[in-house]
Amino acid sequence: MEPIHTMEAFNQIISSEQPVIVKFQADWCPDCRRMDMFIGDILTEYKEYQWYEVNRDELPEAAEQYEVMGIPSLLVFKQGDKLAHLHSAYAKTPEEVEEFLQKHL
Repeated sequence: MEPIHTMEAFNQIISSEQPVIVKFQADWCPDCRRMDMFIGDILTEYKEYQWYEVNRDELPEAAEQYEVMGIPSLLVFKQGDKLAHLHSAYAKTPEEVEEFLQKHL
């Protein structure tokens, strides 16, 4: 997962013609670390998509703009539009993440 550190880069990435997946997380977040334990297999399964990671504390304006209230959250963007948002409450297991991706990609 490639990190995004600036709003310029974030806006450029989400403008992609192909869907991109952005994980919002924070270093202090225990649920984010739990997701890190299982996300590798999902990344492999969905390797045809570009995956990115945003530290919510580093880019709070991106989190605010796209209504990321809880972390970890997965958002799917295409051509600058948010197509789907998996809120943290529903991102606790690999099955929940897989179901979200199957539905929205």
